[in-house]
Amino acid sequence: MDKKEYKPLIIPKLKWNKKELSNTFGELTAEPLEPGFGMTLGSAIRRILLGGVEGSAITSVIIKGVNNEFSSVAGVIEDTMQIILNIKEIVVRNKEGIPGKMHLHFKGEGAARVADIKTDDHIELVNPDHVIAHVGPDGELDITFFVESGRGYQRAQWPLDKSLQEDDRIYLDAMFSPIKKVIFDLEKARVGDEIDYDKLILKIWTDGSENPLDVLHYGVSVLRSQLDHFMTSSEIPFNEISVVPQDEEEKEPIQLDELGLKGVPVDLLLKPIDELELSVRAHNCLKNAGIKRILDLVNLSDEDSLKIKNFGRKSLNEVKDSMKAFGLSFGMNIKESDLKKVLKAREKEDKA
Repeated sequence: MDKKEYKPLIIPKLKWNKKELSNTFGELTAEPLEPGFGMTLGSAIRRILLGGVEGSAITSVIIKGVNNEFSSVAGVIEDTMQIILNIKEIVVRNKEGIPGKMHLHFKGEGAARVADIKTDDHIELVNPDHVIAHVGPDGELDITFFVESGRGYQRAQWPLDKSLQEDDRIYLDAMFSPIKKVIFDLEKARVGDEIDYDKLILKIWTDGSENPLDVLHYGVSVLRSQLDHFMTSSEIPFNEISVVPQDEEEKEPIQLDELGLKGVPVDLLLKPIDELELSVRAHNCLKNAGIKRILDLVNLSDEDSLKIKNFGRKSLNEVKDSMKAFGLSFGMNIKESDLKKVLKAREKEDKA
């Protein structure tokens, strides 16, 4: 039997708003999408992000001198219930996703903050200025925190057979998800003369323990793994038979000088940043921020690059020096479509 021919699908282009991108907020635009696909994909991705992304949280504590959440702590202004509410607002980043412990010992007058907590090596605390309690001159606050990972919301896991625990542990409700809010908007997009295609604008807020790029990658991975089990036979290769819509051809061919690329190998810009032979630190910072190609890098501004997590002035100067050796710099604002037109024009010249 002859293989059936399928009609291609429109493959969307994805673009993050790099001016707004941070560890706690990201805005992604996907366009054009087949009519109706914006609502379908936007709703599915939103639901997965809100309920299916892993995170870590404090699930129980031992407060020295206290055996239940209704007690008071000598020398501490807040009662145990208020301390617990403050503890629930501690934002935990778990680099390995395994259980861990933390400890706070604060003695003397002052505000006990998240920055005063000592953690296991695989745990980081995102909001160091957050106040846990205010301690008086003769007061002392000693807390052991237990961290676990999970998805969504978990009720306090009190053992059913005991009202008071032998180790004086107090169990807490936990919100594991790093997602604070997700919304999406739909607009119309044009493909040629057609105006019925969709444009999806997805906005993601996180608590800072995970960045929007990583949570979207995780969420889409979850969604894709679930959909795989609905396949009843071999996948239809729509990615192979479909194409990303290209911008309309310009009347005059684009010149290298117009792109600011005189003397620069154009194909270099489409290669991975590995070509620049950066240090491991700088390389990983860029990769984690979604900067995978040299083209993505040169389209950043100095200011945008410094917003990347752990990417400081030293890394910035290193990358600048490496790019300079190739005749490149930050803020070049080069369109990928323009590059492809230059390469296409060169191919025609080579064949002529």
